[in-house]
Amino acid sequence: MMLSHPHRVLMTAAAASLGAALTTAALADDPTFTSSWKAPEASGISFKGKKVASLVMTTDQNLQISVEEQIAKQLDARGMMGVATYRMVPKEVLTSSDAARPWFERAKVEGVVALRPVSADTRANYSPPVWAQTSYGTLWGYYGYGWSGVYIPGNVREDTTLVVETLIFSVPLNKLLWGGVSTTTNPKKAPLFIKELADATVKELKHQQLIK
Repeated sequence: MMLSHPHRVLMTAAAASLGAALTTAALADDPTFTSSWKAPEASGISFKGKKVASLVMTTDQNLQISVEEQIAKQLDARGMMGVATYRMVPKEVLTSSDAARPWFERAKVEGVVALRPVSADTRANYSPPVWAQTSYGTLWGYYGYGWSGVYIPGNVREDTTLVVETLIFSVPLNKLLWGGVSTTTNPKKAPLFIKELADATVKELKHQQLIK
């Protein structure tokens, strides 16, 4: 995820599985930030009216394009000039900080909003069987109910928890300004999930007094 110059981007299995994690599950939670950090000087920096790149670190190019475009739209909607990284940086050099850096600088990008999926953990939550009858105290008390009783089979529902790291960098300063980790249970499909993640990020940035 890190775009900062000293680090080389490391692709993980979690990044590759982001597409599979974005579902239309009926029971879906909004993204929630479990931790965040800001640099002391971040409060004095504004990207309003400036070019800000969206960067999604995944080995799935189709997913990268889709999500980066969604983030760029969210940046535009908030008064910045959003641009998807895939439009600026050739994929052949994308994972090398040394090779990618000049492309951002030539494009006069002021900031980068980077997303990296950290993990996508799927666990089966078991719902035990439920009997419709309400009383089983005696044989004959049960007997009358037993013939008409309805058994509702138990079921297994898979819940996916997606952990995403969101970072905001200043390109001219080559410095991390803000970072946060969010978790989402059963994330929705990309357009809605990214909008919700962007909304949650803005809420967190307001909480941290980075934006008004």
